[in-house]
Amino acid sequence: MKVYQKIYQNINQNINQNIKQRKEKHMNAEILSVGTELLLGDIVNTNTQYIAKGLAELGINVYRQSVVGDNRNRLKKSMEESLQRADLLIITGGLGPTTDDLTREVAAEVLGKKLILDQSILDGIQGFFDQIKVPMEKSNNKQAYLPEGAFPIENPNGTSPGILIETGEKIVMMLPGPPRELQPMFDNHIKPYLNKYAQGIVKSKVLHVFGIGESTMEAMIEDLIEGQDNPSIAPYCMEQGLILRITARAREENTADEMIRSLEEKVQKRLGEYIYGVDHESLEGAVVKALKNKGYTLSVAESCTGGLVAASITNVPGASEVFPLALVTYSDDSKTNLLGVPKDIIKSRGAVSKETACAMAKGIQKIGGTTMGLSITGIAGPGGGTANTPLGLVHIALAFDDKVVHEEKNLLGDRNRIRQSAAKHALNLVRKVVREQ
Repeated sequence: MKVYQKIYQNINQNINQNIKQRKEKHMNAEILSVGTELLLGDIVNTNTQYIAKGLAELGINVYRQSVVGDNRNRLKKSMEESLQRADLLIITGGLGPTTDDLTREVAAEVLGKKLILDQSILDGIQGFFDQIKVPMEKSNNKQAYLPEGAFPIENPNGTSPGILIETGEKIVMMLPGPPRELQPMFDNHIKPYLNKYAQGIVKSKVLHVFGIGESTMEAMIEDLIEGQDNPSIAPYCMEQGLILRITARAREENTADEMIRSLEEKVQKRLGEYIYGVDHESLEGAVVKALKNKGYTLSVAESCTGGLVAASITNVPGASEVFPLALVTYSDDSKTNLLGVPKDIIKSRGAVSKETACAMAKGIQKIGGTTMGLSITGIAGPGGGTANTPLGLVHIALAFDDKVVHEEKNLLGDRNRIRQSAAKHALNLVRKVVREQ
């Protein structure tokens, strides 16, 4: 690998020199992903998301994202159309050694450039195979060809270098498809190169919301959304709940931070009790943090969720300080024998009921010797629902001090969605109650 990396000793110097020769301008970009496997859904296209986020941080607008299969004619047409619209075209995939890797050849044709063998790259590729003691197939030679006037981009994690070429007012970048190769290349070379064209600072802050529906949330901040400009605010519905992304553009980072802070304060006043975290914070992380801050401990008894709450909490580093015990009491007998839920309650009120959930919460609190005891019981389906206990009915209870707080939820979806949603509602109940103490 060291031999392979020698190819790139002077690349950054050459690229930086080339940058200085270009006039600063506002750039519009397109991302073109190449690979039939992407169209078939065999591979999730994480590269586009990664690149788009990186470009957004630089203030470079991504106007279009496209996917095209390993077909020469369609790839050529896609490149031609993109270059008619965009100043910057980033192409991912199709740089490998096989016959269906067509990106460099088609790009050279579209740009009217000859493909030229770079002997230093070929020597480096050969050195890579020599180092790992594997014979190099002749097909790997194609990775050493570059369109005339192009720069290779270092790829310490693979044999195919990236390719950067400036032609007229256009910039074309070709990056390998495997994320473990693309991401370091993008961070270490592409972003520093494009920083020349950054339009000030673009910063974002994500607020995580749980406990209300999307339409209710939007109604509570409707005027803020309608009046947005810079900073902007955008709501999204995701698996873990709702998020609000606040984005600001400014010349200085401090200015962008202040713009975000000002709008965030307005949102906090409207949604405060429903916001559980920012940026990469999780709901279970917020619960563990809240328990630690109060010096509380929590034990959990789960039925329909089968340990999902416990698994979420134990994903948080340091959770053992506040979380000593969890039990999955799936059967009626286990609820009685382990948690002490009276048989007559289960018989008269049912295993899925407020009364059973409250008894479970008290039982696990006592067994765990914890500040709080959390319980969940419900009907996740697909069978088992009745007129009185319909599919999706979930009872959640939280015992603390001498009180028990109870919530009833009627959740929608298949078995997995109901269970996942129930676990999140249970965590959120703990967060809310701890917050109020």
